[in-house]
Amino acid sequence: MSHNHIELFTTPTCPDCAILKRWLEAQGLVYIERDLRIPGIAEEARRRTGLRIAPITIIDGKALWGPAADQVARLRPLIGVAHAY
Repeated sequence: MSHNHIELFTTPTCPDCAILKRWLEAQGLVYIERDLRIPGIAEEARRRTGLRIAPITIIDGKALWGPAADQVARLRPLIGVAHAY
């Protein structure tokens, strides 16, 4: 069970979003998915991060964005996962 609070801002057609979700699930991490197509969610993402791109991962209040492989590399040390992507 994850002790980290993870939010994932996504869109359904985003390939990096799908990759990131599969990786998080493979690590056994629980996350809250937020759909950026919803205007209120998009505005919340912009307010919290200054961004409205997908995917945006917020873990314990820290925002990460960019391609899935880049996010995974930055997520690993935050969640204590040492093995490769």
